[in-house]
Parts: sequence; C-alpha cells; structure tokens
Amino acid sequence: MKELLDRAVTNGNVLPRELNELYENVRDFYVYVDERGLGGCVALHIDMIDLAEVRSLVVHEDLRAQGIGAQLLDAVVQEARNLEIGRVYALTRVEPFFLRNGFRIVDKQELPYKVYKDCMRCHLFPGCDEVAVVKDLNGKAEGNT
Repeated sequence: MKELLDRAVTNGNVLPRELNELYENVRDFYVYVDERGLGGCVALHIDMIDLAEVRSLVVHEDLRAQGIGAQLLDAVVQEARNLEIGRVYALTRVEPFFLRNGFRIVDKQELPYKVYKDCMRCHLFPGCDEVAVVKDLNGKAEGNT
C-alpha cells in the first residue's frame, strides 16, 4: 500500500503518508486486490460526528478507467452511511472523478478548520491547489455546483 501511495505522491495526486501513519490507520482503508496484488486503496477518516474525509484514493495506473476507483469510493461512502455520518468530503486535484460520483464542489472555507491539520505538513501549504468536494448523505441534494 505504501508503494502504491508513494507512486501517486510523485504524480501529485495524494499527500504523502508515512509508514507509521499507515499502520496507525490501516483499519480506515479499503483495498482492491486481484491476481497481481494490490491494485487500489482508499481510506475513510472520521473527523467529527457528522463529517468524514475520503483519503488516499489511489488506483494502480494499469487498472484505471475500469470502475475500481468508483467501487472503492462507494465502499467508504457506504461505510459513512452505515455510521450515520452526514457528509463526506475530499480535498482533490481530480475533481471530475468526484463530481461523476455525486460530490459537489464547495468553498474550502465551508469545511471546519480541523480538516486542515494534514495541510499544515504539505509542501504546498498555504498555497494549496486542491479543490474541496462534498457529498451529503443525509437526504440533501447531491448534485454538482
């Protein structure tokens, strides 16, 4: 998983994750595995009683455009629903993927300050170019903005 994430970091698609951080949060992750091994992963990180983050969504380059990312995303969204979490969000540079999967773009300022704790360690802070996307799970409209 670390190797897959590290490759995505070099492309600028996800934040780096230290090995000890992955061990500490391994239960947050869903993975896609096939006969070749690990092909994708995603994590659901609960920030607050009604808010969770979709983190580290990565699919191996050879497996993209096959619906694996959408399946992984659906798994964490379903977990959030089961936990009765009202909203999930992501900070991303690949907003079209999230928009196709029922998220909408929001101003980052709409998210609570605590969601930016990972941002503090990013080399792009405070000039981040990521887009905030949100999916409401409590019956509100889930369209694009």
